[in-house]
Amino acid sequence: MTAQRPLIACTTYRKHIPQQNPIEVYGLMPSYTQAISAAGGIPVLIPQGLSEDDLQALLQRVDGLLLPGGGDVAPESYQGRPHPTMWGIDRERDRTEMLVSRLAMAQEKPLLAICRGIQIFNVALGGTLWEDLGSMRSNGVVHNMLDTYPRNHLAHTVTIVPDSTLARSLDRTETWVNSLHHQGLKELSPELTVTATAPDGLVEAVEVDGHPFALAVQWHPENLIADDPAMLNLFKSLIGAATGQDAQLA
Repeated sequence: MTAQRPLIACTTYRKHIPQQNPIEVYGLMPSYTQAISAAGGIPVLIPQGLSEDDLQALLQRVDGLLLPGGGDVAPESYQGRPHPTMWGIDRERDRTEMLVSRLAMAQEKPLLAICRGIQIFNVALGGTLWEDLGSMRSNGVVHNMLDTYPRNHLAHTVTIVPDSTLARSLDRTETWVNSLHHQGLKELSPELTVTATAPDGLVEAVEVDGHPFALAVQWHPENLIADDPAMLNLFKSLIGAATGQDAQLA
């Protein structure tokens, strides 16, 4: 009998579709769901607006969780201040993702967080963010290449802590990454451990010690799979943890 493929719940963002009678949709870029499928999982989308009880019931029925990229986290969530560069703030999405982040910790549910995902994960667990890296950390490293380069453009290297989950997944302690963000981790949640940094010292990956699998990265591995197949290993590691088995890495 073929082993059952694990269900990986993915949070969604809200989009307004302009037409004669405008509509609102919840969605997710296909690159995330395609990466989960390619790694051996089945993606399931979480709509916004669910109660905490419903989110808890949903998390209990799936095998893993993915927090994707997207707009900025509302600054009041981390005692931050409004900044003119902020965009895409959706407080209902913040509420949903902070709840499922905490539930994934409480239920020891395998979790992979990407870009905005690492930021909301840190905030959910008590950390804070830089509201805008470009104006607050002038270190010479440009992190926001969202509108200037393709999503697979390699912006800079990151240094990875040896023997971390990330290092074992990628089988390397340094890697090139894309960079599509203008915010980043400032004060780290005490529940998180830094496992990768950019050349300017910005946190690029965190993990949770003692958790079956809780990995968050600041870059977008789903956009690098075609150029660097090892990036699919991050999703394979999530799937392996969700099935209670070691991932078969490339």
